[in-house]
Amino acid sequence: MSSFFDDLETRSQDAREAAQLEALNAQLTKSGMDPLQDLAGLAALPVLRKSDLVARQSENPPFGNLPVSNFIHVFQSPGPIYEPGGGSHDWWRMGRFLHAAGVGKGDIVQNCFGYHLTPAGMIFESGARAVGAAVLPAGTGQTELQARAAKDIGITAYAGTPDYLKIILEKADDMGLELGIKKAVVGGGALFPSLRQYYVDRGISCLQCYATADLGNIAYETPAMEGMILDENVIVEIVTPGTGTPVAEGEVGEVIVTALNPDYPLIRFATGDLSAVLPGQSPCGRTNTRIKGWMGRADQTAKIKGMFVRPEQVAALVDKHDDVTRARVVATRDGEMDVMTVRLETEATDPDAYAKTIAEVLKLKGKVELVAPGGLPRDGLVIEDARKYD
Repeated sequence: MSSFFDDLETRSQDAREAAQLEALNAQLTKSGMDPLQDLAGLAALPVLRKSDLVARQSENPPFGNLPVSNFIHVFQSPGPIYEPGGGSHDWWRMGRFLHAAGVGKGDIVQNCFGYHLTPAGMIFESGARAVGAAVLPAGTGQTELQARAAKDIGITAYAGTPDYLKIILEKADDMGLELGIKKAVVGGGALFPSLRQYYVDRGISCLQCYATADLGNIAYETPAMEGMILDENVIVEIVTPGTGTPVAEGEVGEVIVTALNPDYPLIRFATGDLSAVLPGQSPCGRTNTRIKGWMGRADQTAKIKGMFVRPEQVAALVDKHDDVTRARVVATRDGEMDVMTVRLETEATDPDAYAKTIAEVLKLKGKVELVAPGGLPRDGLVIEDARKYD
């Protein structure tokens, strides 16, 4: 099997960006928006959040008047949010990940992602077809039957959440069955190092991807095991949570994705996840940008003194003051009382100058601490809930 899924994985960054700009402008035109001169222009476009998508879809079901075309399935995810599914080759772009994990012709994949309403099962089945593998559409549950089928059919690869394979393996052990699973492609949950090592100890190579029901595959691991490589048909931005403003390379921020899928043009879709760009190039030879993978949720909304404080409000607070470059709200407790401290990165020296704006924007009064430029952590947090309840 070739080391790479296609030639796109090893092209120059200039060639990649030129192709992505062309595809992006085609989608912008389809969506009634003006084309861009370069990819940096994306930062000026509005961010589409899941809450926005739910509102648009409730007004204009099922897809909120987005220019959707060529779909053969409609899925429903919690929200509810409706997603289209296409039948063209590798519509969700999962084949690239399966190929990197060594899945291909001759493999039979036990696909334990759900097939009911949500698209995960079809996403991975489409990827398996793209690499020439056969599929057992197993879904979840009925673990004893899953173990028996894995033995009888000769399953060689597993697709599903990271922890469910362990349940199948242990059930097979209980039944005295020796399974032939040697590869695992996982997503939809955390792959903890101890669990990955458990699979390695059983002779199973386990790699994970970062995908969503709305976007399909965003990034994936390769055997190099150094971060996750971005898929070739997405544009990923890392922005300050609650805004659409890109952070400096290497800083933690919210993952914003533009999927270059002409059938379903989601532009600047906010995942709500945190990550950061890794410098350099993967030793596996793929030349695309790498991210660190999932690093938590960007929706850091916290209830303080009975009021919700949201990342968008913190961003608005920064915008109110030209001399403030960053802000961080810290929630603590003093006895049974909530305490809100607003830390502002600025060269100013008078904290009282910001009290009125804080009360107006956050709807709460709080302590103000001024921090020298560069003094706040670059960890993606704009709201830190440090309260202890035990």
